[in-house]
Amino acid sequence: MTDITIYHNPACGTSRNVLALIRNSGEEPEVIEYLKSPPDRATLEGLIATMGVPVRDVLRQKGTPYDELGLNDPKWTDAQLVDFMLQHPILINRPIVVTPLGARLCRPSEAVLDILPQPQQAAFAKEDGEAVVDAKGQRVHKS
Repeated sequence: MTDITIYHNPACGTSRNVLALIRNSGEEPEVIEYLKSPPDRATLEGLIATMGVPVRDVLRQKGTPYDELGLNDPKWTDAQLVDFMLQHPILINRPIVVTPLGARLCRPSEAVLDILPQPQQAAFAKEDGEAVVDAKGQRVHKS
């Protein structure tokens, strides 16, 4: 049984990189493909509360019906924005990762390193080749 959950979209490069970073720490997370198995209201609201971010920070704009639905309009309440995410799960930004150390929307993908309980086991580079972790398992800092 794992203590790590990732709300994952396998079509998303950032989500794939985060999943690989979790596995590079020696953990096998519970993978929830949220487009196939969307969270219910209580789960989604709980994730947002645990992350401690505004509901709008969890809304994804690119490749979604965000603009057509007029979601940039400040008239929408948090509850209404959650309603839209429940009706259109593609509006939920990803990946969201939950560990014993907290929950986070992991954009950029290396943000997951802050909430992983175990250190990285090996060097890691993103799909685009950008180094994230060196051979000693330490985070590579960009200059």
